[in-house]
Amino acid sequence: MNLLDNENLRWKHYADEAQFDYPISYWGAILGAREDGHVDLLYRWDPHSACHLHRHTAAISSLVLEGELTVIDIDLETGNETGRVVKTAGTWVHKAPGEVHIEIGGTEGALVLFSLYAPEGSLVEGLARDGEVLDHQTLDRILKSKARHEAIQAKQVVPSP
Repeated sequence: MNLLDNENLRWKHYADEAQFDYPISYWGAILGAREDGHVDLLYRWDPHSACHLHRHTAAISSLVLEGELTVIDIDLETGNETGRVVKTAGTWVHKAPGEVHIEIGGTEGALVLFSLYAPEGSLVEGLARDGEVLDHQTLDRILKSKARHEAIQAKQVVPSP
C-alpha cells in the first residue's frame, strides 16, 4: 500500500525557508483523533529537509516506517544542540512532553507514525529560534478540522438513483 497516494488521507505540506537557516519541507496527515485525547498522525520528510523547531506538549510515541529521521534536541537559552539521535526504519520511541527539537529526513526522507496522548488537549508548540511560541496545535483544532473535512466529504457523495 502506498500511503503517500492513499485517497483517504489529506496530506498538508509545510515549508518555510525564510525564518530558519535550514530547508523546511515535510508533510502531515491525520489518521485519527478522538475526544479522549488520542491522536494518530503520519508525517513525511523530504530528503535532507527538516520540520519546524517545536516542543511536544503531550506524550508521544513514534515509529519510523521508512527512511531515516535525525532528531536534534536544542537548548533554547543557548541555541546549542544538546543531543542527536538517528532513527532508522523500525525504530520506536516513547517520549514525555517537553523536549525542544527539530527532525530532519535522511537521504531518502522519512515516513513516521506518531501517536499522541493529550488528555488536556495541548499537542505541540511551534517555536521561533528564541523560544517564542509561533503556533499551538490542540486536539480541539484537529477535531474541528476533521469534522469540516467529513462534512465536505458527505456533501460530495451523490446517492445512487
